[in-house]
Order: sequence, then structure tokens, then C-alpha cells
Amino acid sequence: MTAVREAVPDGRYGRSEDQRSDRKLKITGSVLGAALLGVIVWIGVDYVGGQGISAEVIKSKVVSEDRAEVHLEVRKDRDAGGYCTLRALSEDGNEVARKDFRFDGPAERIDEVLSLRTTSRATAVELTGCTADGGASR
Repeated sequence: MTAVREAVPDGRYGRSEDQRSDRKLKITGSVLGAALLGVIVWIGVDYVGGQGISAEVIKSKVVSEDRAEVHLEVRKDRDAGGYCTLRALSEDGNEVARKDFRFDGPAERIDEVLSLRTTSRATAVELTGCTADGGASR
């Protein structure tokens, strides 16, 4: 008796359908991966390059019932100018002071102790943000 073969031998007449679809998926995945990597790099470059002025509160201290002091470190481009907004909060979370401090000097790093006059006793002082003269807010 002779056996009749229904299917062609594997690998004899080119690639199978599964191998072709796997290759297409690999190419599609590579293209999408490269596009995602490009978007991440673009966002990173935009973030680093777009920062005109940034600051960090080093420490804060409540000096009296109507005054708080903040040690603020500001980093900016040498020729850039801008301002940072600080606010003081009372124990119940209400805002008791808000003030903008301007930074225009030629230095890239400014370390200053600033004073906020409050309407009642403050328990915390926070930096709400900094804005460069060009409008870049961080």
C-alpha cells in the first residue's frame, strides 16, 4: 500500500505562512519601538532645553507670628531673568502669605534667604513655581 501525502514537506518550497507573519510582526515592532524612542528623546530634549529658571526650597523657618523666612536656591541661565512664587500656609492649610521674588542677576545659581510677611502664624512655606521672562513655567 502506498501512503498518499497531503501536505508538502516543511521547508521545501519556501517560507511557511507563519514565518512570513512573524517577520512582518518583527519589522512592525522595530518601527514602532524606534518611533517611541524618538518621542521619548524629543520630550527629554524639550524639557531640559526649555527650563529657563528653576528653584528649590532648602529650608524654611517661622520667625514670628507675622513672618517666615525661606532659604531658596535658584538655578537659571546666566542671562535669563524671572520670578518665583512662594506661599505660606497656616496650620489648617489656609494661605497666609504669597509673594513673587524676582531674580535678574548675571549668576547661574543664586542662594538667598527671603522673608515673607504673613497675616497669621505660618506652619509651612512652599514654592508654587518659577516663571522665566520668556514665559517658560516650571
